[in-house]
Amino acid sequence: MEKISPHQFMTLGAAVLMGTTFLPVASIVSGAGGRDGWISVLPAFALGIPYGLMVLSILSQYPSNNLLQVSEIVFGKWTGKIIGILYISITGYFGGLLLGQVGDIYERSIMPLTPIWLFYLGGILLVIYLVTAGIEVFARFSEIILPLIVIALALNLGLSLPRIEQGELLPILSDGIMPLFWGGIKVAPFAMEYILFFGGVLTFLPNSLKEIRELKTGIWRSVFLVGTLDMLVVLMQVLVFGPVETTRLIYGLLVLGKMVEVSRTVAGVESLFLGVWLGALVIKITAFFYTSIWGLETVFNLKGFKWNLGVCAVFMGIAFGFERGPSLIAEIGTVDNYLILPFTSVWVLTLWGFARWKKGAGG
Repeated sequence: MEKISPHQFMTLGAAVLMGTTFLPVASIVSGAGGRDGWISVLPAFALGIPYGLMVLSILSQYPSNNLLQVSEIVFGKWTGKIIGILYISITGYFGGLLLGQVGDIYERSIMPLTPIWLFYLGGILLVIYLVTAGIEVFARFSEIILPLIVIALALNLGLSLPRIEQGELLPILSDGIMPLFWGGIKVAPFAMEYILFFGGVLTFLPNSLKEIRELKTGIWRSVFLVGTLDMLVVLMQVLVFGPVETTRLIYGLLVLGKMVEVSRTVAGVESLFLGVWLGALVIKITAFFYTSIWGLETVFNLKGFKWNLGVCAVFMGIAFGFERGPSLIAEIGTVDNYLILPFTSVWVLTLWGFARWKKGAGG
C-alpha cells in the first residue's frame, strides 16, 4: 500500500484545508462578525488542532485503519455502516458542489462566454488523473501547488497595500465579542472539511511513535499557516472595501486582483492568480473525491475504475444542478454549517471518547 511521509502529509493537509477558503472567507466572516470578523478566523481554524490530535490518537490505537473502519470496530458493524453512508453522502455531495464552484468562479471573472460544462469537464479530468495516479502523486502535486498558492496570495495582498483605508478597521470590538463568536461559527466548518479528509487518509500515514509526533507537528503547522493567510485575506479586504462591501463581494479577492497595478503599466492580473488558484480548487475537489471512493470501498467493498467513473458522474450531475452563482454559494454554506460541522464534530469526538473508554476497559 502507498504511504506518504509526514512532510507530504503536512503540505497535503494544508492544501486541502486551504482549498477554496480564501475566496469566500472574507464575505462569510464579515457578514457574521462585521468589521471585527477577521479576528475570529485564526481561532476558528485552530479548532482543527484538537480534532486532528484526536484522529492521531485513534490512529495510534488502530493503526492502518481509517475512521470508518474504526467506527465499525468501536460502534459495531451496522452503526458503523450508517456512519459510513452519511460520510459518503456528505462528502460526495460537497465535492460536486466544489466542482460547480470551478465554473462559477471562472465564468464570473475572466471567461463569461465559455460554456460552463467545459470548466466542469476540465476540472473533473484533472481530478480523475490525480486519483488514478494514487495518493502519493496527489501529495507531490500538493507540494508543488501549495507554495505557488501562498506566493500568489502574498503578491495579491502586498500589491493591494496602497489601497488600504485604515479608518475602515476602527473602532475595534465596538460591538463586543459576540460578533467574533458568530464569525468563528461560520469559519469552523473549514476545519471540519480538513478532518473529514484526514479521517480517510489515515491508512496511508505512517504509524510509528516518532512519525506520529511528526504528524502532530504537521497539523499545527498546517492549521496556523492556512489560518494566518485567511485572516490576512479578510483583513485586507476589510481595509480596502470596508465591512459592508466585503460582505457583498462573494469573491472579493478577485476584485482585488483586478485593482492591482504594477508601476502603472500592468493591471488586471487576476487571470494570473486564477491560474494558480485552479490548483487549489482541484486539490480540494480531489480530496473529497477520495473520501467518496474510500467510503464506497470501506462500507460497500466497491472499488475499481468503474466506480470512480460513477463518482465522476455524480459530481458532474451535482455541479450542473447549481449553475447559478448565488444558489451554489448558498448551498455550499448550508452543507458546511448544517451537515459537515455537526456531523464531523460529533462523530470524531464520540469515536475518540469511546475508543479511549474501550482501551481503558481493556476492550
